[in-house]
Amino acid sequence: MAEHDSDRGDREPDEKGVPLDEEAAWQAIVAGYGAEPPDPPGARPYKPVEDLALLEKEPAGEDAEDSEPRPERPVGSSVSFAPGVGPRDYRVAEPSDDDLGEDDEGHFVPPEPPPLPTADTTARFAWLGVVGGPVLLLLAVLLGWEMTWYLATLGIGGFLGGFVTLVARMRTDEDGDDPGRGAVV
Repeated sequence: MAEHDSDRGDREPDEKGVPLDEEAAWQAIVAGYGAEPPDPPGARPYKPVEDLALLEKEPAGEDAEDSEPRPERPVGSSVSFAPGVGPRDYRVAEPSDDDLGEDDEGHFVPPEPPPLPTADTTARFAWLGVVGGPVLLLLAVLLGWEMTWYLATLGIGGFLGGFVTLVARMRTDEDGDDPGRGAVV
């Protein structure tokens, strides 16, 4: 790769034999900095922002003299609705049993879910350790308490003990008739 770069200075950049004047190219770039490039031939220039909402002006000719001057219209427009009337005020009619056909079974109402199981005392203390241990350590740091051995043991030990207790008490249903693991056919 280094051999190719060293040979590059000896040959001319164009095949026609015209050397490239880098200094002139850079001066042309710097001179044109910030200037808008010219439009390509045949392109229509954009309208200025002030004229975007106005109508196209008619070309001057015979019709331009005969036409009456149009009254000045405000720039822009909007659709206004009367108060309380508009697209967001539409309400769908409530469905009734008469709307259902012969093939429709009706509206599905799911059954009431079973109540949550009550936690026993061991599970409550385990959750207290899992949540309370880190909270105790966080309070000790935020309030600037001296981190003694019993405070650290209570925070870390409470978390680890509660976590191990919760994991050990997890239910493992080994039987194959578990309805919660997929569809029963």
